[in-house]
Amino acid sequence: MKDALKLRQLSFGVPAALITSMALIVGLDAVTARKFAVVGGLLISGLADNLTDSLSVHIYQESERLPERQAFRTTLANFTARLAVSLSFVLLFLMLPTSVAISFCLFWGFLLLSGLSYLLARERHQDAFSEVYKHAGVAVVVILVSKAIGLGIRSMTGSS
Repeated sequence: MKDALKLRQLSFGVPAALITSMALIVGLDAVTARKFAVVGGLLISGLADNLTDSLSVHIYQESERLPERQAFRTTLANFTARLAVSLSFVLLFLMLPTSVAISFCLFWGFLLLSGLSYLLARERHQDAFSEVYKHAGVAVVVILVSKAIGLGIRSMTGSS
């Protein structure tokens, strides 16, 4: 039961951080953003979006009348997990050449998303392949929309 509680604490923040980071990387690359613009976007999202989502989780838990200590622990776990995920993308992006970093970050993101989806499916006694496939499908849609937005901005501004 204790492992299920820890997994549940990660199940909100980690997918959000993974998919947001991958979408930012692909979308900003489509606009032809420089490496440090991508890193800045990841850091801003990793902190600002993380803090607002963690606050949202906390307020929701308070509205559900969860004990204050449990709500705080879940909020802290959500914040820490999301920050760690975001920073892993920043680190990869800083360590690798941009073209390699993009591919590697996508691989890393889908690997982590698949792993979490698998663990959650096993915990719920569901078909793991089906859950991984559904979650990866949503991530692909978000990434493709982000790329389309980036390409649209690039075409409107005449950047090349």
